[in-house]
Amino acid sequence: MIKKEMIAMLLAGGQGSRLGVLTADVAKPAVSFGGKYRIIDFPLSNCINSGIDTVGVLTQYQPLRLNTHIGIGIPWDLDRNNGGVTVLPPYERSGNSEWYTGTANAIYQNLRYMENYNPEYVLILSGDHIYKMDYEVMLDFHKANKADVTIATMPVPMEEASRFGIVIADKNKKIMDFEEKPKEPRSNLASMGIYIFSWKVLKEALIELKDQQSCDFGKHIIPYCFENNMRLFAYEFNGYWKDVGTLGSYWEANMELIDLIPEFNLYEEYWKIYTKSDTIEPQYIAPEGHVERCIIGEASEIYGDVTGSVIGPNVHIGKGSVVRDSIIMKDTYIGDNVTIDKSIIAEDCRIGNNAVLGIGEEAPNKLNASIYSFGLVTIGEKSVIPPDVKIGKNTAISGTTAPEDYPDGVLAGGEVIIKAGDGK
Repeated sequence: MIKKEMIAMLLAGGQGSRLGVLTADVAKPAVSFGGKYRIIDFPLSNCINSGIDTVGVLTQYQPLRLNTHIGIGIPWDLDRNNGGVTVLPPYERSGNSEWYTGTANAIYQNLRYMENYNPEYVLILSGDHIYKMDYEVMLDFHKANKADVTIATMPVPMEEASRFGIVIADKNKKIMDFEEKPKEPRSNLASMGIYIFSWKVLKEALIELKDQQSCDFGKHIIPYCFENNMRLFAYEFNGYWKDVGTLGSYWEANMELIDLIPEFNLYEEYWKIYTKSDTIEPQYIAPEGHVERCIIGEASEIYGDVTGSVIGPNVHIGKGSVVRDSIIMKDTYIGDNVTIDKSIIAEDCRIGNNAVLGIGEEAPNKLNASIYSFGLVTIGEKSVIPPDVKIGKNTAISGTTAPEDYPDGVLAGGEVIIKAGDGK
C-alpha cells in the first residue's frame, strides 16, 4: 500500500433527528440539497478539489441510499486502486459486535483502515455541512505551526456561541482553552467539527480513550490532547458554511441558492460540486408554465407557476398549480390546481389535485415544536396527500394519508399525521 500524506475520514452515520420526517428513512448526509445534489456531495467534492484521494466514509443510520449514491466513487474521481473512497459501516469482530457510539469511537473502530495508509495526517470531516473549503490550505497552516491538532473554526455571533464548541486562542491562533457548548462563552470562535490530526497523536488519543463511553471529539479527544500539552491551533475559515441540521436552516440554505447573487455559488468553474447523476431527459416547461428565480432539475415537467423554489429531478407540477418558496425533491408528482407555500416535500410524494399547503396562521407543533417550526409544511418520503385538502403551517405528514385523516378537509397549523411505521 502506498503511503499517503493525508487521508480523510468522513463521518456520515448521523440520524439527523432535527430534520424530523425528512430523515425517517434516510441518513442526513443523503438528504437532497439544491435540487440534484445530496448533502454529502459537498465534503466529498471538497476532498477531491483539495487533492485528497483517499476517503473513508463512516456510515451507520439508514445507510442504503448513501451506499448506493457513493458506489465506487466515480462521480468524485475516487474510483482508485490505491485509495479512493471506501464505505465503512460498523462490522462484527471476533470479540464483540458494537455500533459506533460516538464520533471518535467510530474513528477508533477503523484504526486498521487508517493504518493501511500509514498517513502523516488525518482529516476528520462531518458529512452534513454545506461549504467549500480547500483542506490543503488548512494542512499548510497545520504544518507551519508544527501543530499536533488543528481545528477549523469560524466566528459566529456571540449570542449563538453557546451552541458550539468554542476555542479561546492567542494572537498566533494557538488554542489556550476549549469549551464544549459553554453557557457563558468567552469567545465567538466556533469549532466547525473539522480537524487535522498528526497521525501519531490521533492514534495515541483514540487508543488511550478507547474505553470511554460514547467517545466524542469535542467532549473527549480534544480535551485529552489539550490536557496532555499537545500543540492545538485554530484555523480560521471565513467562507460560507452552513450546518443544515434543522428544517429552518435546511430550507434557508436551499433558498439562498436562488438569490440574484447567491452567497453560495454552485456554478464555479474552479471548484466544482460533483454528484451521482442519472442519465435522464431534459426538463420541460409547458407554454402555460411559468418559472421565476428557481432551480429546476432534469426531467421535471412544469405546467404550473413556480416562483422562488428548488425543484429536484423528475418532478411533475400540474396545470394551474402554484408553488412558492418551497423545496420539492425528486420523483414527486404534484397534481392540478394545487397551491404550495413554504413547504419541504421529500422524494417520491404524491400531492392530489386542488390541495392547498401552507394556509392560515402559525401554531406551535403538537408533536415537537422545536423541530416543526419556521412556518413550514414538512412532508416525508413516499407520502400521499389526497385531493381537496388544506394543510396549515408548522405541520408534518408522513405516509399514505386519506381524506378521513383531515377533519373537515383540513389539517390545522401545528398538527401532525404520521402513519404507523412512518416517520418519527
